Amino acid sequence: MTDRFDDMENETDEELVTLTMEDGSEVNCEIVALYPYEEEFYIALLPVNGEDAGKNTVYIYRYAEDENGEPVLENIENEEEYQAAADAFDEFMESDEYDDDFDDDFEGEEDDDFDPDEN
Repeated sequence: MTDRFDDMENETDEELVTLTMEDGSEVNCEIVALYPYEEEFYIALLPVNGEDAGKNTVYIYRYAEDENGEPVLENIENEEEYQAAADAFDEFMESDEYDDDFDDDFEGEEDDDFDPDEN
């Protein structure tokens, strides 16, 4: 089965997508990462509502775009491919590339209350 992005919002500078699950329920998710692995792209999503919200659960899908450039998410049916994509996600999160992307998200933002010597 292929899931599609039903909705995309930028209300809080976080990219949110709404997934329609196989049972018809909808789950809003933050986009954590879009990353390459071998010949494919994958997307990691963090649910912000539903039963997995707040449990540090990340959904990983194969990512593609249709002929109109619209995002399409594909379930990963093969356990080996899923494990490889999950391992690649872990490596991406630990990489300098993710750190650079994370730093860019907060560039120019200052926290006047933050004191690094306070701890």
